[in-house]
Amino acid sequence: MKIEQNIYPYNPELAGLPFRLTGIGGSRYQSRISRPEGYRWHQILYCADGEGVLEYDGRKVELHKDTFVFLPRNKPHGYYPLTGHWEVDWIAFDGNDCDNTLAALGMTGIIVAKADDTAYLEDIFLKMIASQKTDILYSGYTCSGLVYDYIIGFRRLFSTDADNRKSRQMSLLLPALKYMHDNYAEDIPMTYLAQLTGVTHQHFCRLFRSAMNMRPSDYLTGRRIDEAKRLLNENRLSAAEIAEVCGFRDPCYFSTVFKKYTGISPAAFRKDKQ
Repeated sequence: MKIEQNIYPYNPELAGLPFRLTGIGGSRYQSRISRPEGYRWHQILYCADGEGVLEYDGRKVELHKDTFVFLPRNKPHGYYPLTGHWEVDWIAFDGNDCDNTLAALGMTGIIVAKADDTAYLEDIFLKMIASQKTDILYSGYTCSGLVYDYIIGFRRLFSTDADNRKSRQMSLLLPALKYMHDNYAEDIPMTYLAQLTGVTHQHFCRLFRSAMNMRPSDYLTGRRIDEAKRLLNENRLSAAEIAEVCGFRDPCYFSTVFKKYTGISPAAFRKDKQ
């Protein structure tokens, strides 16, 4: 990308943002960096050309073209070039929701990831640079969203054992999920869903809870409530008719479940949408 500058945005009014760009830049001739106490912000490096070495925890990892590195704040590390021309771009960030999001994404330690296609992340990076240069009033807010997009883009570059396990579980569950989505109004036996998945009833329930963080019955109820909300918005059927169409045989039970899931009654929901 041939970025030869460093920008350190500062605006104390943006301290409460969930994500905040605290630095961005790049160099075509990256020099040696030594941080025995780590860096004050989270950072993502991008090796755009040439080669270098990352040092941390007694390890040395070679960084080649199109390699990204996530460096969590306060994590001791260092890096240096192996070639005369080592082009490195970087962003630094923090924010009120940053640590929680990184933890949820499994980004708690140093991560090195190779990218087959860097266009998406390069585009976000250039948008952040352009915003810092041209959008004086709103660049902090614009870059808050772009930092989040950049983090998610980086996260897509690597997979963990948990990701692979989740993917296998979802592949098994897809026939049952599709059937529940399309036939939500029916009384669906769990044994039939287990047959669609090719496992026992007990294994199906354990598999579903592991992959979806809920029971199959909760998923089905949620699907029925979503459809009920859609029909309430259309304002053509009565609440009792909607209950029956959505698979609730008792209108009173429908009202109770609807309020449990949405916090308000079907009548109140319909009134709020008018």
